[in-house]
Formats: sequence, structure tokens, C-alpha cells
Amino acid sequence: MQNVLKKAALNRKIEMNQRTPLLLHRDNPDKKPLIGHVKVTAEDWLNVARDVLVSEGVAEVKVINIGERLSVSRSSFYWYFKSRKHLLEKLLDDWEIRNTQRLIENCNLETRNISEAACNFFRCFIDPRLFDRGLDFAIREWSRRDGAVRQRIDLADKTRLTAVANMFERHGFSQYDADIRARIIYFMQLGYHAMEVHEPMLERLNRLEGYLRGFTGEEPEADIVAAFKAFVSSLNAK
Repeated sequence: MQNVLKKAALNRKIEMNQRTPLLLHRDNPDKKPLIGHVKVTAEDWLNVARDVLVSEGVAEVKVINIGERLSVSRSSFYWYFKSRKHLLEKLLDDWEIRNTQRLIENCNLETRNISEAACNFFRCFIDPRLFDRGLDFAIREWSRRDGAVRQRIDLADKTRLTAVANMFERHGFSQYDADIRARIIYFMQLGYHAMEVHEPMLERLNRLEGYLRGFTGEEPEADIVAAFKAFVSSLNAK
């Protein structure tokens, strides 16, 4: 058990190192200047809380810890949140918007065939702006010790699977086949990251046509494959 906990802690640190550095409101030139004695916003508290959750786990999401990272006193926390429990609820709401809602939106995009639709699904797991993998696994780890969070995880998985199945049905698959294919592609994608498979992106992209044939049963069109590869290249260029 101790080795498992050490590995989990190490994985969280690795995930944290790969995340985009936080930019507080006061340091962001694109934000309006804060007025008066206000040093941080509710969004700042939530953003730092999210990073603590991903890097250290829910037990370390404490007001005093977050305040120290923000260089503010605990009293400013209560301008925005009633309690730590309120903050944790907001974190769960934020997770559902960042991951479940955005995944559904991508699955609902208009596409001309199932291969293009599947590529839209894949984009969520390539672009952290569309799906925060570290946050998703942090919430799942939290749910092991909290029944209420487990219920939200179960509901989120059900909602996501329905969106993916609907995506297949729109392209002519039967309800049964759509459900099976949705489960295969969704659970495979989560499992790929849970197993911490490390392979170069070029290697993954070289398998794209095969993945699409396997998941959809159809031959992908060359322009769809090229568009997805161009999308990945644009992310790597940033």
C-alpha cells in the first residue's frame, strides 16, 4: 500500500509539472485591474485549489494552504466562499464544465461521417483546454473516499457515454452497436491515460488510421486524418 501511495504522489507531481503555469488575475495584463485592497479573485482561489487537488489530493485542499500560495490571508477566502465544503463543491462544478460539458459539446459537433466525429472525440484527450485529464483522475481518486463524489463520477461517466453513443447513432449505427462502440472508445481512452502509456505523439498519430478503423468499422478519409494531424501539430507549435 505504501508503494501505491508513493506512486500516486509521484504521478500527481508529474501531472502537475505538465500543466500550464497559473496566471493570477493581478498578473494577467488581459484582465481589468483589481480595485481597492482586493488582491485575488474567486477565480484565483478556485484555480489554485484545482492545482492543489491535482498535485497533492483533496486532503491538501485547505484554505490556509491556498492562501499561502496566493500570498493573502485566509480572511479574503470568505469574501467568495462560505466554507471549505463550498469550495470543494465549486471544484466539482468546475470539473463538470471543463470535462463533461466540453466532451459532450465536441461529440455534438456536426460532422459528415463517423471518422470525423471520432476525431472530435479524440481532440478532447489531446487538447487540455477541452478535457483536463489530471483533474479527471484527481476527482476519481477523491471519489474512492467520498460516496457523494463517487455518485457524481458515475453520473458523469453515464452522461459522457450517452453523448458518445448518440454520436455513433447519428451516423447510422444501431442503438446497441452505438452503445458498445461508445463504451469501447471511451473506456479505452481513459484507460490509456490511467495506465500512463508513454509514447511519442508521432507514434500515436501513425496509428490513427488503424484506431479509426477499429473504433468505427469504416475506412477513414485521408483529409480527415490530415486535419486531425494538423490540429495536433498546431497544439505542439504553441
